[in-house]
Amino acid sequence: MATMEQGVATGADFDNATRRRNVPSISNGEVAERVELDEKKTQIKKGHLQKEQTFIQFLDEWEFLIAPLLFTILAFFTRLYKIGLSPIVTWDEAHFGKFGSHYLKREFYFDVHPPLGKMLVGLSGYLAGYNGSFEFKSGEKYPEEVNYTFMRAFNAFFGAVCIPMAYFTARELNFKRPAVWFVTLMVLCENSYTTISRFILLDSMLLCFTFTTVLCWARFHRLQKQSFSPEWFLWLVLTGMSIGCVCSVKWVGFFVTAMVGIYTVEDLWNKFGDTKMPKLDLATHLAARILGLIVIPIIVYMLSFAIHFLILENSGPGDAQMSSLFQANLRGTEVGKDSPLEIAYGSRATIKNMGYGGGLLHSHVQTYPEGSTQQQITCYHHKDSNNEWWFYPNREQPEYNPEGELKYVADKDVIRLIHSQTGRNLHSHEVAAPVTKADREVSCYGNTTVGDEKDHWTVEVVKDVASNDRTKLRTLTTAFRLRHTALGCYLRAGNVNLPQWGFKQIEVTCVKDNRPKDVYTHWNVEAHWNDKLPAADAGAYKSPFLQDFIHLNVAMMTSNNALVPDPDKQDDLASQFWQWPILNVGLRMCGWDDSIVKYFLLGNPLVYWGSTASLGMVGLMVLWYLIRWQRGYDELKQSDIDQIHYAALYPILGWVLHYIPFVAMARVTYVHHYYPALYFAILAFGFVVDWMTRYQVKPVQYVVYGALYAVTVGLYVLFMPISWGMVGPNRQYSYLKWFDAWRVTD
Repeated sequence: MATMEQGVATGADFDNATRRRNVPSISNGEVAERVELDEKKTQIKKGHLQKEQTFIQFLDEWEFLIAPLLFTILAFFTRLYKIGLSPIVTWDEAHFGKFGSHYLKREFYFDVHPPLGKMLVGLSGYLAGYNGSFEFKSGEKYPEEVNYTFMRAFNAFFGAVCIPMAYFTARELNFKRPAVWFVTLMVLCENSYTTISRFILLDSMLLCFTFTTVLCWARFHRLQKQSFSPEWFLWLVLTGMSIGCVCSVKWVGFFVTAMVGIYTVEDLWNKFGDTKMPKLDLATHLAARILGLIVIPIIVYMLSFAIHFLILENSGPGDAQMSSLFQANLRGTEVGKDSPLEIAYGSRATIKNMGYGGGLLHSHVQTYPEGSTQQQITCYHHKDSNNEWWFYPNREQPEYNPEGELKYVADKDVIRLIHSQTGRNLHSHEVAAPVTKADREVSCYGNTTVGDEKDHWTVEVVKDVASNDRTKLRTLTTAFRLRHTALGCYLRAGNVNLPQWGFKQIEVTCVKDNRPKDVYTHWNVEAHWNDKLPAADAGAYKSPFLQDFIHLNVAMMTSNNALVPDPDKQDDLASQFWQWPILNVGLRMCGWDDSIVKYFLLGNPLVYWGSTASLGMVGLMVLWYLIRWQRGYDELKQSDIDQIHYAALYPILGWVLHYIPFVAMARVTYVHHYYPALYFAILAFGFVVDWMTRYQVKPVQYVVYGALYAVTVGLYVLFMPISWGMVGPNRQYSYLKWFDAWRVTD
C-alpha cells in the first residue's frame, strides 16, 4: 500500500479535473489578440533568421571574391602607410634608383641582374616626373624634384598584389577555407615582406612574379583533366610568361622555373606510361609544354634585353662590359670615334678581349707577388690610360722609324706590343700563371730597347665582319689571336679573377692548347690613334643582337660569381644561410642614429619558426604514411595522396630549390635572399595545419585557427615599427630585441 500511495502522490494518475489549475478568466477576444501577437513575433523572428541565413549564404557563396578583396585592401594599407616617412636614400635604393636614372637618361650601364625589374624602376621614375639627374647616394636626402614616395609606392604595388595571389594559390592547392585564410594572413602579416616592399628595390617584383608563377602552375595542374581546353592553354601560356618575367628580374627566378620543370617532367613521364593515351596526344602534350614553358619564357626573357638595348642608346658607365662594335654604335661614345680603320706600326690602341664579359688588355706598375715578380698584365673593364698599347715591329726587323713610310699590321705579322704608360713589352715565359697554373704567366718586361724574342707575338686573323681581306688589321671589325712566337701559346683572358693583390681584375695567361674557336683567345682593336691615318666611320657596322645578348649574360654571370666575401673587409649586413630559417638575424637598412627614421629587416616569428618546423613535419608525416603503407594499412585515398604530393611535397621542393643554392654559393649573402624560399615554407605550413585540422570537429578547428590568426596578427602589430619606420630614440624599441643577434637598438 505504501508503494501505491507513493505512486499516487506524483499526480500522474489523476484525471484532468484533478490536475487542472485555476487561472484568471479572459474573454475570447483577448485570447485571439494574444495568439495573433505571438504569431507576429514568431514571423518576425523567422524573418530575421531567414535574412541572417541569406546573408551568411551570400558571404559563403561569394567568399572567393569578398575575402581576397578585404585582404587586398589590408595589403595596400600595410604596404603604403607612411611609405614616404623617411626622406633619405635607404639601403639598395642607392643601386636600383641609380639604374632607373640611367634608363631615364638612356645611358648604357652594367649590372649583375637582368633588366626587367630595373626598367620598371625607371618607369616609376618616369611616371613620377623624375628626370634622372639625382645620383642616389646612400644616406643622402631626396631633393624636392624627386617624387620618391610615388616611386616607392609603385614598387609597393608589386608587394601588395602578392597577398591575393597567395589566397588564390592556396585555393588551387585545395586547402580548406580556414587554411586558405591562414596562408594569406601569413603573407599579409610577414613583416619582412612588408618592409622590403616599401622601397625602390627589386625584391617586391621578384616576389610578385614568383607568386604568379606558383599560382599559374597550381591552376594549370588543377586543369589536367581538361587538357587542350582554352582555359588549360591560357594557364599554360600564363605560366610560361610568369617564368619569363621572374627570370628577367633576377636569376633567382630560375629556381622556381626548375620546380615547374620537374613537375612537367613528372607529368609527361606519367602520360608516357599511360598506354591508353594515343601517341598523337602524347606528342601534342610535349609540344605544348615546349612552346608554353620553354619557348615563351625565352621570348619574354630575350624581349626584356631587346627593350633594354633599345632604350639605352647613349654611352654610359657600363660600356666596357660590351663588345667594341656594340660600343661604337652608342651615341656619344669615344670607342672608334675618329679612329683610323687600318692599324699601322706606330699606332696607339686599346685591345679588347672578345670573350663574353671580356675586358681591355691592361697593365700597371704593380708586380706579381710570386712567379716572375714582373709587371702585372690583366684585363680591366674600366677605361683608363693603362689600357693603351703601341704596335711595334719585332726586334729582328730594322729599327722602327716613326717618320718613315707607313706599314700596316697584317695577318701572320710578328709584332711587339709596348705598354704606353710604362714602356714595357708584353711578354710571356715558362712560368706558371698566378691562378690558372696549367697556363703560362703573361707579364710586362724590358722596354723598347731591352728585351728578347719572348716579347714577340704573331698575329692570326680569325675573321673580319667588314671584309674577307686579311692583308690589314682593322679597328673594331677584325677578330685576331696573338700567338707567342717562341712558346706557341695563345694570349687568353678567361673569366678568372686575380686575388686582391691583382685588384680582382681578370687574369691574362698564355694557354698552351690551340683552340681556334675559343673566343677568350680572340681580340680586337677598340680605339686607335694615329695622326697619319684618316678617321673611319665607327658606326658603319652593327653588332648582332644575339651576340650582344649572349655577351651581356655571360658578363653578368662572371660578375655575379665575383661577388665573394672579402676577407679583408667586415660586412655587418651579410649573413649566413643557416641563420635565415630560424630568424637568427635581421638587417639594418639605414643608419641607426636617433635623429633618423630606421628600418630593420626582420620577419614575423610565428611565420618563420612555424614554416621552418613545417618543413620537417611534412617529412615526418610522409615517413609515417610510408611505414604504415608498408605494414599493409590502406588509410589514404588517392585524393589524399595527390594532396600530399602536390600541396606539400612540391612546396617543399620549391623551398629546397630556392634555399640549397645559397648553401653552396660562394658569393656574399643577405637575409633578403631567403624571401622567395620563405613563401614555399609558408605554403608547407598552411598544408600542415590544414591536414591536421580538416577532419577535426568544428570547435577544435575554431580554437586552432583562432589562436593562429591572433598570434600572427598580434606579432605583426608588435613588430610593425620596424616596417613602418622607427622614429625617435633606439632605446624605446628595446622590447623588440628578443635576441642579441637582433640588432634593433644597439
